[in-house]
Amino acid sequence: MTFGRRFKDGPSAATPGPMPFAARAQGITGSLIDSSIALLQRQTRPVISFAMGSPAPDAIPAAIIAGLAATILGDAKAEALNYGPTEGEASLRQALLAFLAGYGQPVSGESLMITAGGTQGLDLVAKLFVDPGDIVIAEEPSYTNGTAIITGYQGRILRCPMDGAGMQVEKLPALIAAADRKPKLVYVIPNSQNPGGTTLSLERRLLLLELAARHGLLILEDDPYGLLYFDRPPPASLLSLDGAAGRVISVNTFSKIMSPGLRVGWVVAPPPVIERMIAAKQGLDTCSNPLGQRIIAGFLDGGHMAAHLIQLRDTYRLRRDAMLAALAGAFGGLQGTRWSRPDGGFFIWVELPGNIATDALFSPALEEGVAFIPGSAFVSKDGPRNAMRLCFANASPAEIFDGMGRLRRAVDRLL
Repeated sequence: MTFGRRFKDGPSAATPGPMPFAARAQGITGSLIDSSIALLQRQTRPVISFAMGSPAPDAIPAAIIAGLAATILGDAKAEALNYGPTEGEASLRQALLAFLAGYGQPVSGESLMITAGGTQGLDLVAKLFVDPGDIVIAEEPSYTNGTAIITGYQGRILRCPMDGAGMQVEKLPALIAAADRKPKLVYVIPNSQNPGGTTLSLERRLLLLELAARHGLLILEDDPYGLLYFDRPPPASLLSLDGAAGRVISVNTFSKIMSPGLRVGWVVAPPPVIERMIAAKQGLDTCSNPLGQRIIAGFLDGGHMAAHLIQLRDTYRLRRDAMLAALAGAFGGLQGTRWSRPDGGFFIWVELPGNIATDALFSPALEEGVAFIPGSAFVSKDGPRNAMRLCFANASPAEIFDGMGRLRRAVDRLL
């Protein structure tokens, strides 16, 4: 069994002949990760899922959200359910500016835009900056939805390897020199990277900014997990280290720290970029969810976020530790197996012995009642096929230990 969308050209029962797709349609691949939601919902028996990178159900502040929604709909029902400003609701913009300043990242209102989740922010950056054939440097492995957006705009991905300190930035000069075209953009997930779980070191952040200035590169900083650290905060963001140079566009989301269903994120970029993004978004969806924005504004203004983040860090640290212990128990004796130790976020990257293809492992694992995302979703076509991404965020410690036993049984069946 596989998951993910398969596209084909040519006639079908629904279309009398080949459809005149635009050339860029060939680069639209969809998301293996998002497709896993529908696949798992079709299962007829319970499955322990380490697949989708979603928050734990008990980590979403549903009661507070419900109370805020009731108040908002009672006080301003028509406004909250109508169109809103493309750049974002004034209440959220004001609350978010204060929130960011409190975390040492003050930005101006002209540099801020509210989006429909972080994914829309990534899409807007690609829409504005990626021409057909442009080279975008990304980590290997990297977030498949992010790279799929880039290739959907006919960009080409140039992979830079990673280690325990994130992207090996020191290898970029050689990669740039060997490329057949000057790269335009560096796409990087610096904190608790998806899927690798690593955090980019301060030294490499500074070097990346230096190389960006030297080679005229724009940096797309995708940071869903920077606030979900476990023991100590990550190094300063690329955006803050860049200062007023204007080489960094930062994309963020409330999906991981509050609720994915509200579909609210934000972008920080130089004002001329924000102006173009507003125009592009007006031709896309007019505005992000006004009700969701007002709920988040109330959550921030009500002083809930600080305590909520502390609770999230404690919850996810416990689950990370459970998965690390479960991996050691189930796979510690399988020679050639290794895994990352994230200091935040949602994910652990596991590499199995080289003779185990995780694409082939997916079906036996699902039969055992456990799901994961094969590593092939995150690497280039020539990348390793023996890795997988495991999400520890939305399973309890008991489920994690149970699921890891099921996963080991699936590996033994495959072997």
